Amino acid sequence: MEKPYTYEVSSITIPSLTLESGNTLKNVDLTYERTGNKDGPTILVCHALTGTHIVKGTSEDRGWWDGLIGPGSYIDTDHFNVIAFNVLGGCEGSTGPASTNQHTGERYGPDFPGITIRDMVHAQYKALQQLSIDHIEAVIGGSLGGMQALEWGALYPPYINKVFALAVTPALNDYGLAFNHIGITSIEEDPEFQKGHYPPGAILKGLEIARMVGMVTYRTQELFDQRFQREKQNERFNVESYLDYQGKKLGKRFDPNSYLTLLKAMNSHDIGRGRGGIEEVAKDYQCELISISYEGDLIYSPHYLKEFTHLVPKSEHYFISTSFGHDGFLVEFEKWGGIIASHLNNYHVQRVFTGTK
Repeated sequence: MEKPYTYEVSSITIPSLTLESGNTLKNVDLTYERTGNKDGPTILVCHALTGTHIVKGTSEDRGWWDGLIGPGSYIDTDHFNVIAFNVLGGCEGSTGPASTNQHTGERYGPDFPGITIRDMVHAQYKALQQLSIDHIEAVIGGSLGGMQALEWGALYPPYINKVFALAVTPALNDYGLAFNHIGITSIEEDPEFQKGHYPPGAILKGLEIARMVGMVTYRTQELFDQRFQREKQNERFNVESYLDYQGKKLGKRFDPNSYLTLLKAMNSHDIGRGRGGIEEVAKDYQCELISISYEGDLIYSPHYLKEFTHLVPKSEHYFISTSFGHDGFLVEFEKWGGIIASHLNNYHVQRVFTGTK
């Protein structure tokens, strides 16, 4: 019997969403991708800072986790129903600073209220309810997506069975806050930023610089040295040209106010905030937690996630040896995809992973 396979990119509107700040947003849109067996257990995927809801994509336009998700793959779409939302505050169709404020008829811009990781999760929960999904087998994400995944386990434990938290820590540490401060300052101090009232479609040098700063933290010194080897072209070091390219590439597709909104949301990440601290949250964590850290992750130090995970009653932590650092959760699926598959009891794929507990 043929399985009911679906692929769609659509959006859903939440009539009202009250934020942690006390502000209420009306008619909140969340854009989503849905793929796989629509009658199967649901897997929710949460994306990182500059990611999107397109995690699987199509043969013509592959998603950012195409190597992890698909028929017979680690997250097997023959068996699972996979959903990913563009986050609240994003700029890929979901309500954020670039959206129209229905009260004024103008874009929100800098008037978009500050949001937290918990606000993102509450929005996704409401959207899933409207999609008539009454339970989730697992939520998975890395970096900003990992923050959301951890919060899912704290906010809605009866709703989900498993949390996969990748390349993240239970709270953003001061080193991460410091790098975010550089990115935020580079955008806000750009004269073209105009206190957030820049023209639609404006490309800001401050955003490009913020992206360059981020790129340096995403990968390891070893990988930079191997790739660029102090080589030059036209009197410029290749690594300089690479960072310029990455900055301009993001500047063309990402709204600066949205980037600021998401950076500040990341700053709010602390699983223990208002809950008696990180250790108390860990001890009371009801979901099964599977965490994965990556060697050389500059901001999200593996030992923080390992310590938190080992305090959680039902948990496993894995450490992946890699030269990709933080970006390890976006590549080398052969090293860690089997971890995901095995914990999902997905035995369609028999592959060996090289992680250590």
